[in-house]
Amino acid sequence: MADVTDATFATEVVERSHTVAVVVDLWAPWCGPCKTLGPILEQAVAATGGAVELAKVNVDDNPQTAQAFQVQSIPAVYALRDGKVVDGFIGAQGEAAVAEFVQRLLPTEQESEVDALVAAGDEASLRRALELDADHEGAVVGLAELLVAQEQGEEALVLLERIPETAEVRRVAALARTGVGAGNGDFEARLEDLLGQVKADPIARQEFVDLLEIMGADDPRTSVYRRRLTTQLY
Repeated sequence: MADVTDATFATEVVERSHTVAVVVDLWAPWCGPCKTLGPILEQAVAATGGAVELAKVNVDDNPQTAQAFQVQSIPAVYALRDGKVVDGFIGAQGEAAVAEFVQRLLPTEQESEVDALVAAGDEASLRRALELDADHEGAVVGLAELLVAQEQGEEALVLLERIPETAEVRRVAALARTGVGAGNGDFEARLEDLLGQVKADPIARQEFVDLLEIMGADDPRTSVYRRRLTTQLY
């Protein structure tokens, strides 16, 4: 179970739902039925052993998320898979109804097989997973990263076009385009070289952005160079 905010919703719910079904519980502290439903939801989701996850959103503190769901009354519960709402209900429900709702979100036998293949992580397993589910995000990203390591960047980029863009997809695509590894370390010299070219040269601009994707948002230099890029362009 996770308490999700407007700021973390995209990552903890939308992106996460490409890997596992996520149940979103929209509630508020003053809502009596919410207090009744909450523990029932938590128990039903916990019983799946991680096959379904629960995200709780306090609508008073997170109006953007409430507005996105067009919430008019609470409790309101929605299930997301692959970034889309696939099921939901409004109002308090009993244990049997909630358990049935959560059970409908469990992966099928084929989906479980695909997940096992993706967890194995070798090329043969990932290719078999994509035979069963051509757009499985974990299989696509995993195989693309293996292809990049084998210097088959073009095939990796074609593969990544199958799925929606996420932070992880952007990172692997950047690796494929640049042909460098995240562990290659200090990109500052190359970024400095490119900085003077980004305004006039779209190829240089793409490489600059790709290097920032590889460095990642947690690298303090990334925000510095993003600001410098904006200054150069505008």
